[in-house]
Amino acid sequence: MLESVAGWVPGEPVPNDRLPAGWGVDDAWVRRRTGIGSRHRAAPGTATGDLAFEAASRLLAGSPAAGPVDAVVLATATPDNPCPATAPALAARLGLGTVPALDIAAVCSGFVYGLALSHGLVASGLYERILLVGADVYSTWLDPDDRSAGVVFGDGAGAALVAAGRTGDPGELLAFDLGSDGTGHDLITVPGGGARARADGKPPALSDAYFRMQGQTVYQHAVERMTGSCRLLLDQVGWDPAEVDHFVPHQANARILRAVADRVGIAPQRCVTHLERVGNTGAASIPLALADAAGRGVLRGGNRVLLTAFGGGLTWGSAALRWPGTPQTHSTISTEGTQHVAVR
Repeated sequence: MLESVAGWVPGEPVPNDRLPAGWGVDDAWVRRRTGIGSRHRAAPGTATGDLAFEAASRLLAGSPAAGPVDAVVLATATPDNPCPATAPALAARLGLGTVPALDIAAVCSGFVYGLALSHGLVASGLYERILLVGADVYSTWLDPDDRSAGVVFGDGAGAALVAAGRTGDPGELLAFDLGSDGTGHDLITVPGGGARARADGKPPALSDAYFRMQGQTVYQHAVERMTGSCRLLLDQVGWDPAEVDHFVPHQANARILRAVADRVGIAPQRCVTHLERVGNTGAASIPLALADAAGRGVLRGGNRVLLTAFGGGLTWGSAALRWPGTPQTHSTISTEGTQHVAVR
């Protein structure tokens, strides 16, 4: 079951009117194409592990009744280092001792993949409670001359506790649908830095270190794959689209969100969106949207919630769950960042 969720974004918002002048964009242009009004950028020297720590710390502090954490799963496409994984350092920093900890790399589908993995580990009886974090610092990857990615992506982290529970309990994770299509692996990529780029023995070009995305083709795949995944999952759990209380898609851009909701048959007022204020935060986008919605009192205990995501790989996935309890919320703003916490 999903026990609690929290989110963290760094620093002050970067509104559209503060984007680089050389990009030749204004607020109206960005909003029309993406639905995004602002995003957050991590300060120099701040990496994915730092954002993950902030979100996880607030989650654990806000869940005093929760039992011990038995394992840590970190979904990220921007690990602190290519090697080792970031999750063990996160677990140590949180004071969790020698619990197992691992990274998973499913790009923007990472949180849904991580939710399914955590659910499986708990359902198997191997662990009682798992800390799942989705965190990305895309600003470290962006080409300063690439406005198409620059206007979309923001930095952030979201954390959740997945724990054992009983059938029918609020928070129950009901079903998952996951998929991939490696024939599209080159549509969303950072070419340099991995074994493939190093295999020819030549130093990687600077341009190979930047995030690249074939936007129009990705749009088509994202809409098709998330729509198909949602339909399969709704059939599996026996929900009519009209019975979904809240639809929480990966916060990629507003056009994709609207297209998927329309094709699945979910009314706009039941779509949970957060990207207007934070942009596309990768694996953090769904838990950030959930925490924000809970903080605003949108989500209620027992609500039927449908999650869906699409990312590089290509990967995609959906999850159906009932929202845990009646959320109690805390929200603060400081010079260090913006916090959204929702606990059962």
